[in-house]
Amino acid sequence: MEIAYKGEKYFGWQRQPRQITVQEVVEDALTKILRTPTTVYAAGRTDTGVHAEKMYAHFDYNEPLPPQLVFKLNSFLPDDVSISKIIPVTENAHSRFDATERTYHYYVQIGKNPFNFDSSWQVIQELNVEKMNEAAKLLLGKQDFSSFARSKTDVKTHICTVRFAEWERNGDVLKFTIIADRFLRNMVRAIVGTLVNVGKERISISKFKFIIAQKERKFASVSAPAKGLFLAEVEYPKEIFLNE
Repeated sequence: MEIAYKGEKYFGWQRQPRQITVQEVVEDALTKILRTPTTVYAAGRTDTGVHAEKMYAHFDYNEPLPPQLVFKLNSFLPDDVSISKIIPVTENAHSRFDATERTYHYYVQIGKNPFNFDSSWQVIQELNVEKMNEAAKLLLGKQDFSSFARSKTDVKTHICTVRFAEWERNGDVLKFTIIADRFLRNMVRAIVGTLVNVGKERISISKFKFIIAQKERKFASVSAPAKGLFLAEVEYPKEIFLNE
C-alpha cells in the first residue's frame, strides 16, 4: 500500500497502547473492510508529528481483494490519512526489509507564514544556504552517524550510506532532501538542526566535520521540529512486484 498522512495529530506510525497512531487507523480500516484482524507492516517508523508523502506498508491476505478497496479504505480513514494505491507483491516481500533506499524532505520557512506553520520549521533570521550545502556534502558516503542518532536505541549499527543531501530555496522556503539506504531514529531532524546552525553561522564547516567525527549525539545541535519532516519516497527492487 502507498500511504500518505499528515502526522500532526498522531504519535508516530507505530501502534501504541494509549496513543493514536497511523498504523492503528490503517489497521482498523482494513480489519473492518476485510472482516478479519489485519496487521500492517511499514517501511519504517515515523516519529510523533512527522508526515509522509509516500509511506509503504504491506499486509498479508489469502483471498481475492474486495473490489474498490482503495476507495473503501479512504472512506473509512480520517481526512489526514489516505491510500493512493494497493500493489500485489511476492509472498515473501517485506515493506521494511526489502527497501533499498529512502528519501526524506525537510522544510524550513524563513520568516513567519501562517499557511505552512504546521508543515515547516519557521526560522526568523536569514540562513547562509551556500554554507549549509557545503556542510551537507560532508554527509555523503558510507559512515557512522552516531552524532545524529538518538541515544539508547537497540540498533546494531550506526553506519548508513547517504547518496544525496542538498538544500534548495524557493522564495522564502528551504527544502532539504536527503537520500540514504537507511536512517537512524531522529537522524534527519538532528542533521537539519545542526545544518541550520551552520546557516546561522554559529557552526563552521570544520566544526560540522568535527561533529560527525565525534560519533556522539551530545556534539550535534538540538533536533529540528518534527512538523517540517516528510518521508517522501521509498525504493524497492522490481522483482518483488507481481505486475512489473
